[in-house]
Amino acid sequence: MLYIKAVQKSFDGFMAVNGANLSVDKGEIVAVIGPNGAGKTTLFSLITGQLKPDSGEIIFKNENIAGLPPYAICRKGISRSFQVVNIFNRLTVFENVQAAVLSHQKKVLNLFSPAKNMAVKETEELLESVGLTDKADSISGLLSHGDQKVLEMAIALGNRPELLILDEPTAGMSPEETAVSIDLIRRLSRELGLTILFCEHDIALVFSISHKIMVMQQGQTIIQGKPDEVRENKQVQEAYLGGAN
Repeated sequence: MLYIKAVQKSFDGFMAVNGANLSVDKGEIVAVIGPNGAGKTTLFSLITGQLKPDSGEIIFKNENIAGLPPYAICRKGISRSFQVVNIFNRLTVFENVQAAVLSHQKKVLNLFSPAKNMAVKETEELLESVGLTDKADSISGLLSHGDQKVLEMAIALGNRPELLILDEPTAGMSPEETAVSIDLIRRLSRELGLTILFCEHDIALVFSISHKIMVMQQGQTIIQGKPDEVRENKQVQEAYLGGAN
């Protein structure tokens, strides 16, 4: 579904992504790991169009999408959540997700129909799928951090993506919230057939949920493979796993 080859991106001479390679097959859960500054978030921004690569290919479903604007990439079937929660704090949970659904349905410019009556069923189904039905009328800015991260995931799902990109989906969560979110990611992959690409600092979590793992260091891909292959790689052990198996 997604194939990245030799992608590079620099900022004022600093090479943030320096020849990254990545492949993601349909239905997989794939993790990108590496220390702070490895280039993970920059790579995600290149995939989703927030940044344009200096060189390299980003192939999504056999089409090179490198350099396309974010809205065009979103319409092709890629949605993303961010490290810092990105929601409409003053709107209700329902209204946040409804806005994403209406955007996908291209109804945001209809000035003569009350928005509250549009896409109600679709929005309710999305809220149910992520477990936020009981919070539909809550003001989003008053939710717990964990629920806000789940809401952001629901907003991303409102665009009906085939590939969902999650940037540190459990950052700042309690252990209980983390467990709920990981169960949700597994369930979305299984029940909706979603392909999921994510980055995460919790190494134990990464190895427990991923079909494949790509490791970045100084903007480069060290290895991509199944969890056991990555765990046994000497360079990965030294850099990220403390030298232990």
